[in-house]
Amino acid sequence: MIVAAPDPREVREASLDELSRLRLPLPPPQFPLVWEPGDQIELRPTAEIEARIAVLHLILARCFGMPPQAAMSWLLASHLVEMVTPPEWQFVTGGRGDHRSFVLHHDALFALAWVLGLTKQLDPTVPVDERLVERMPYIPGGETFGQWRSRILAAPQHPADAAALLDLHYCLDWAYLEVQRAGRKPPGLVDANAIGQRRWALEWAVILRGPYHDEPPGWEEVDLST
Repeated sequence: MIVAAPDPREVREASLDELSRLRLPLPPPQFPLVWEPGDQIELRPTAEIEARIAVLHLILARCFGMPPQAAMSWLLASHLVEMVTPPEWQFVTGGRGDHRSFVLHHDALFALAWVLGLTKQLDPTVPVDERLVERMPYIPGGETFGQWRSRILAAPQHPADAAALLDLHYCLDWAYLEVQRAGRKPPGLVDANAIGQRRWALEWAVILRGPYHDEPPGWEEVDLST
């Protein structure tokens, strides 16, 4: 479902109000908007988001001891091999890559779960819901991707709500990094790395359409530099 994007300035005002409520620094006046008036927004197809969730969940299982052969067998049985990025494939098959960076994807997974309505909130001060694992594929029991999709019955967020949360995390990402640089404590139990991961997931899941937007990026192509 593609819809008209909400007024970016009104959304930004709400994001800044939330930063103020959390007593976080505000970005400078020239901090760019995420989209422009007149743009359109949509979410990636539900099946694509579900596949990304399943792959991230499998990678986390590898981080915590799942044997590579078992991981590869599950991907094959679930027909998800093509959804694995090259860096992810190197990690799944041979443990190559930055183990810590893959562990951090736990928060990206949490944000994608919110996009599909599998968790109720994405509060920047609250860590990942401990019950999230119950809503993920039960890999040890042999639950395939298709079986999991039938079980969860995803209910995606409205694109405008997801876009508003993306704008908030765009601002939060800047603010949390500023807090980190200043040696201060964040307002809750979530750190700058977790906020960055949540923003990564939202940047990927929310598709922006307009004259100043490129085609939607691949998972590894999401730009968090600004």
